[in-house]
Amino acid sequence: MEAKRFLLLLLCVYVISSLVIASPQSCPADLSTKSADSGEWEGEFFPGIPTIKYEGPTSKNPLAFKWYNAQEEILGKKMKDWMRFSVAFWHTFRGSGADPFGSATKNWPWEDGTNSLAMAKRRMRANFEFIKKLGVDLWCFHDRDIAPDAETLEETNENLDEVVALAKKLQGTKIHPLWGTAQLFLHPRYMHGAATSSEVGVYAYAAAQVKKAMEATHYLGGENYVFWGGREGYQTLLNTDMERELDHMARFLEAAVAYKKKIGFNGTLLIEPKPQEPTKHQYDWDAATSANFLRKYGLIDEFKLNIECNHATLSGHSCHHELETARINGLLGNIDANTGDPQVGWDTDQFLTDISEATMVMLSVVRNGGLAPGGFNFDAKLRRESTDVEDLFIAHISGMDTLARGLRNVAKLIEDGSLTDLVRKRYQSFDTEIGTKIEAGKADFEMLEKKAMEWGEPKVPSAKQELAEMIFQSAL
Repeated sequence: MEAKRFLLLLLCVYVISSLVIASPQSCPADLSTKSADSGEWEGEFFPGIPTIKYEGPTSKNPLAFKWYNAQEEILGKKMKDWMRFSVAFWHTFRGSGADPFGSATKNWPWEDGTNSLAMAKRRMRANFEFIKKLGVDLWCFHDRDIAPDAETLEETNENLDEVVALAKKLQGTKIHPLWGTAQLFLHPRYMHGAATSSEVGVYAYAAAQVKKAMEATHYLGGENYVFWGGREGYQTLLNTDMERELDHMARFLEAAVAYKKKIGFNGTLLIEPKPQEPTKHQYDWDAATSANFLRKYGLIDEFKLNIECNHATLSGHSCHHELETARINGLLGNIDANTGDPQVGWDTDQFLTDISEATMVMLSVVRNGGLAPGGFNFDAKLRRESTDVEDLFIAHISGMDTLARGLRNVAKLIEDGSLTDLVRKRYQSFDTEIGTKIEAGKADFEMLEKKAMEWGEPKVPSAKQELAEMIFQSAL
């Protein structure tokens, strides 16, 4: 299916999602309670769900943490500081269960079938009840997912202002956004991209939208701002001026940096590698491509990368590979905590439940010294078959426990030391005098040739790969 048809299909699915009649939800919200002053509903959205507590690995309670203990200290930091978990508003409260081949399956009990401003406020109240019961203090959002489009940009901005004011009130002093962003892909105006659109009017509109979304993020105390590059990348080499699009994107990001500084926003700007969404050629295919783009246009000191594990799959890499590429280049800023199916060719955005993968992810995080001011945001959605309100909690609990278990495994590997020692021994020849000179950049080809003739044919020892895998698996 070509890119335009695919985008139009997604648009149609998005529009009809709120109209689908789904089966009744468990733990239905009590929608009868309203404020006497404003008329807005102020009851519980999740009356059957308690505040989620840590009960330990032996617990059989699906609404309890088995491995994530926020205040427990591991490797010198509390678990909550290693993780910095964030709830993603769009998947959690706008996810419909639709995919490219199936219509929506979810209709949460607080939804009224509209995308009105009143409905947006109700969703925001549900968001903060969910966050507080889950026990995290970070959230993230797209501008158009929290506030609806209107007839004009001015009216749309007013809608966003109104919802953001409510969010500011509801989040209080303990909760704030991990990051905010502009949704520059769903509306038909962005069919050719946003900052890389061939239409200057679209480019200007996208700039205005990012400006407003950055202001909202700053006002809410957000720590980062994300650019979703994939849908802004070049499409085909036949009908596209690739060089011009790359230049336009760079100019757009330069303007974003300038405006960030102008308004005093001290958060980190993040760009997300985003392969195959929706095009086969993109300037931000993976971490290495994105780093190269930032270097070429002199933006390398202004941005870090937001790595999504599912996108690593789509680009043909492991999540660990992408995280290490970003970390080694000093660009690891944030992680989209999800995973994908390697046998499926699109972004399935599943909650991460693979303990081995989570351990590799946490190895990179520990090597990075943590992620702050970044963190883990759950860019993950329920499966189409999961339609109960409590499934939202179960999915997040499972994802949080999986990464927490990964951290505990990393601690075991570090404390045991066997894997570290195996790696050290593999490279011990570089601990010699000549090896030290090579790593210091003081060994030229003449010196190395002399050594090669002196030593003769080198002896190459075993890498002990199976032993490394045995040690790793023993920690899981």
